[in-house]
Amino acid sequence: MSYLDPPARLGIEARQGLVQLAARNVAGKTRIADLGQQTPLRLLFPRVAEGEPLTACIVNTAGGLVGGDRVAARVHVCAGARVLAIGQAAEKVYRSLGPACRIDNELAVESGGWLEYLPQETILFEDARLERRTQVELATGARAMIGEMLVFGRIARGERMTRGRVRDAIEIRREGRLVWADALHLDGDVHAALDHPAAFGCAHGSAILVAQLPEPERTRDLLRALPAPEGIRFGATAMSGLVLARWLAADTLALRRHFGAAWMLLRRLGGGLAERLPPLWHI
Repeated sequence: MSYLDPPARLGIEARQGLVQLAARNVAGKTRIADLGQQTPLRLLFPRVAEGEPLTACIVNTAGGLVGGDRVAARVHVCAGARVLAIGQAAEKVYRSLGPACRIDNELAVESGGWLEYLPQETILFEDARLERRTQVELATGARAMIGEMLVFGRIARGERMTRGRVRDAIEIRREGRLVWADALHLDGDVHAALDHPAAFGCAHGSAILVAQLPEPERTRDLLRALPAPEGIRFGATAMSGLVLARWLAADTLALRRHFGAAWMLLRRLGGGLAERLPPLWHI
């Protein structure tokens, strides 16, 4: 079933959103080459400081996802272009008694291009059902940073996810060849995995960052040297020309801060950019 299947076939009032963006380099400046939007998703382009990449803000005007919703984001960065795509706010996945929400991300970066794909947290409510797939196509010589964060419940309100379904998969290809893949699958009794010492170890949130940057081993070592607050389990490695970092934490705010610190370090090392995050990150 594709995300474009009509709601009638799903048997519910499902929403189907799409944003697509292609960016190219024109005389040293990144310009929009193609833009598409389908409600409830929208793209906004805030003003940014001199030297920053073209910033695309992904907005879900519905305020969250419910059972049967299908949304997709497609970003293509041409040679020499630089793009930062960020979510306007945390994505909320509400309770579903039936079908799962579906999120499909397709990202492509040509040689000499730069992409930062920085969604904010995905908050999973009790009985949420989410299927998300992120497919990344990188050319040799492309630079990219892709991140995801999951929060298992409305932690600030004392609510923790105990039941639901999560299928979160990322695939990275270089010149069409699969070089790395990862998939998380939780179904039914979620709290058993979240509390198990050999799984999430009572974490309330998790995060992952995958980057194709020059000198991956050196970048890994600098990431490992970042001081992590107490209660955060963090690790970084380098493989197949990629830098990989993972987080587990009981304190989701501390997780967000440490994730942001790692992101700022990598954007300086990989893109020669200022060690700062977009203003939207701090709202």
